[in-house]
Amino acid sequence: MKRILSPLLIGLLATGLIACSKQGPETQTASEPAAAASATLSVGLAISTQNNPFFVALRDGADAEAKAQGVTLITVDAQDDSAKQISNIEDLIQKKVQVILINPTDSSAVAGVVKEALKAGIKVVSLDRSVNGAEVNAHIASDNVAGGKMAADFLLEKIGGKGNIVELEGIPGSSAARERGQGFHSVIDGKADVKLAAKQAADFDRAKGLTVMENILQGNKDVKGVFAHNDEMALGALKAIEAAGLKGVVVVGFDATPDAVNAVKAGQLAATVQQKPELIGKMGVDAALKLSKGEAVDKFIPVPLDLVKQ
Repeated sequence: MKRILSPLLIGLLATGLIACSKQGPETQTASEPAAAASATLSVGLAISTQNNPFFVALRDGADAEAKAQGVTLITVDAQDDSAKQISNIEDLIQKKVQVILINPTDSSAVAGVVKEALKAGIKVVSLDRSVNGAEVNAHIASDNVAGGKMAADFLLEKIGGKGNIVELEGIPGSSAARERGQGFHSVIDGKADVKLAAKQAADFDRAKGLTVMENILQGNKDVKGVFAHNDEMALGALKAIEAAGLKGVVVVGFDATPDAVNAVKAGQLAATVQQKPELIGKMGVDAALKLSKGEAVDKFIPVPLDLVKQ
């Protein structure tokens, strides 16, 4: 015997089927109410590279603070490629993040895309390296000029104020390379008994630091000291110096990465200027939170420096 469903029952069943068909990936879970999800701050972290312990530590500091504060952090890695970083930031703009934390690969190259972000109403905070040609909402960094001076004063003391020295520069165009070099030269330039035997870029890279230092030593082994704009290059230079059989060359790095600190403790690296990358990352997220709430944030937020030495 056939059962005849009433029009009312058919309508109820149809409504239920339509409702069920709308459930899926966009369903809000009970542990994350819709109101809370919509209120979550979304922050982009555009980092220059994650192939460097310093920037890995910076990312980890930002990530830990974001989790502690309930902030959604989207990290994009430029792999030291300016064009890739510009594309990364354009993607973050499309994702409509509220704040972008940027650690530029090239301080000038990113100016245009930073202006795009600001025009879209996105707050921008630069970390460690500044942006040239665009006014960001805040800049968080160590005083790189002061760090360069600190390195130069220590190096001069260790070599007795005389001798040939080498400077390994970071990525040309980056504010860190420019400012650390500026501080270094403000101390050594004009010293009659000190000669800058070589000054070459090794792009903040350990392998390049090794290769560049090898090439320098092939032409002149009479080197008393080396200042590298970061620890990766300093550690590469150490390998070249050891391979050349040289003793007593004073090498000073910058960043105080774990490998560099261990090298100082082992008596290999003379010193490294200590930055606090985890703190830079943490402070970046804290600044993003304040900016998202309309609170005042200083244009420059300094991070303290120290010198780790033998």
